Amino acid sequence: MTVYLDIILLENICMNYIILLATGLILKNKINNIRILLSSLLGGVYAVCSYITKLEIYSTLIMKIILSVTMVYVAFNSKNIKQLLKQLVLFYLTSFAFGGCAFALLYFIKPQNILMKNGVYIGTYPLKVALLGGLLGFIIINIAFKIIKNRINKKNMFCDIEIYLNNNVTKVHALVDTGNLLKEPITGNPVIVVEKENLYNIMPKEILDNIEEIMYGSNTENIENEYISKLRLIPFSSLGMQNGMLIGTKVDKVKIDFEDEEINLSNVITGIYTKTLTKNKLYNALVGLDLLESKEEKELISK
Repeated sequence: MTVYLDIILLENICMNYIILLATGLILKNKINNIRILLSSLLGGVYAVCSYITKLEIYSTLIMKIILSVTMVYVAFNSKNIKQLLKQLVLFYLTSFAFGGCAFALLYFIKPQNILMKNGVYIGTYPLKVALLGGLLGFIIINIAFKIIKNRINKKNMFCDIEIYLNNNVTKVHALVDTGNLLKEPITGNPVIVVEKENLYNIMPKEILDNIEEIMYGSNTENIENEYISKLRLIPFSSLGMQNGMLIGTKVDKVKIDFEDEEINLSNVITGIYTKTLTKNKLYNALVGLDLLESKEEKELISK
């Protein structure tokens, strides 16, 4: 079978270019077509050298890894090791997706003359098969990453919380707030901020309707001591209020449903927010990410 090296070079340049371009688009990197073309050319030359040479070094795993790292670096001009590794992983994933699509097309087309030498596939199949495989691979992996990203974002943004106090329970839907680092200053217990309207099931109306008066030490005569002893003052800072004060209560337990796990915590303060946290009622509580990630006093029950 006659083999044309220029065809091998052209096919590999085209496939490398599509894979690198798809990698850059998925990562939302700044695309430099000249750098991507140079990187693709490097991969194409390597493929030709692998085919014509008898040196085993071209087919070793280490050499292929070096080639991949070099191609990614040339294409995207990685700023640091972390960025380079991220780009490299996605480059491999994209390559596997493209390769799978190309092989699937070859399976259905069933070319008669096809062989592999030193890791390079050659045959009589047309160049458009490789390009179509690359196009299908790009569409599939782009859709897959969008679905996964949306599911992860939505899943990690919210969690359901049950708050227990004196044999009563209330349920809230909380936003996982990376900026919520509130802690009770004396004990250091974490604070979950909850809208007042969602606490009437577990706290007396006399407390919730007189938050500001209680904060300044008045209007506490008709409140049971078991509730008064659990009240805490929590200082906070936010945009527009550098020295704010929030009143909260120590609850018996909270149960958090987050990332398919049930997290039970005992030493938690519920901060009482007298206004609404969001206009669209999408959530009615704020929980800090550090509280969810902490391994102290957690009982994890896999669902």
